[in-house]
Amino acid sequence: MMRRCHSRTRLLGLGLLVVTALSMGDAHAVDAAAITMQGNGNGAAPCMACHGADGGGQASAGNPRLAGLDASYLQKQLDDFASGTRASPVMQATATALSEDERAALAMYYNKLPVPDVLLKPAAAMPAANNVGAVLATRGRWGNNVPACEQCHGPAGVGVGAHFPPLAGQPAAYIVAQLKAWQQGTRHNDPLQLMQHLSSALSTQDIRAVADWFAAQPLAANGVTP
Repeated sequence: MMRRCHSRTRLLGLGLLVVTALSMGDAHAVDAAAITMQGNGNGAAPCMACHGADGGGQASAGNPRLAGLDASYLQKQLDDFASGTRASPVMQATATALSEDERAALAMYYNKLPVPDVLLKPAAAMPAANNVGAVLATRGRWGNNVPACEQCHGPAGVGVGAHFPPLAGQPAAYIVAQLKAWQQGTRHNDPLQLMQHLSSALSTQDIRAVADWFAAQPLAANGVTP
């Protein structure tokens, strides 16, 4: 009889542990979609205000596309903003107001968003295949120790893993701003400081040309160039 009581007590205890664990999981569940639309009620602004409801970014303001980007890359950038490793008054304020779980959930949310239709079409005016931007993007300038952007960022800048984000389909103004930030040393969260070294060999005209070339590249529905 005593053995049966002990067994029942153990089973009851295990049941309570399971229920408690499930309740804690529910309490910590993150509604990433709600944060993108409304903020988190703890100081983080709605992501859609700058990146659009579809995650496609805002070309006129130079705000980047997030939809379809690598989740590890997105989480690293949010973590870097939160820690101050990457500077941006707007994003630092938002990222520091997000919990670690919220940053991870947002990274996964945007990773799973489809690429907006507008980015699946070629630009109205595609840069010439032999212009400065195309040459830097696809062949580099080895006389100045500048490899092709595609060597790290993939064919037509589709992005490779967590460290080399997509450039194709990103607003030209955003690409220009980031290259200048690398060049001036205000951004320095790249692996092995690769971008700081490469950007220092680019002129203002180079930066504009390569940004325009990548911004004009169309994407496929899975975020890869067709």
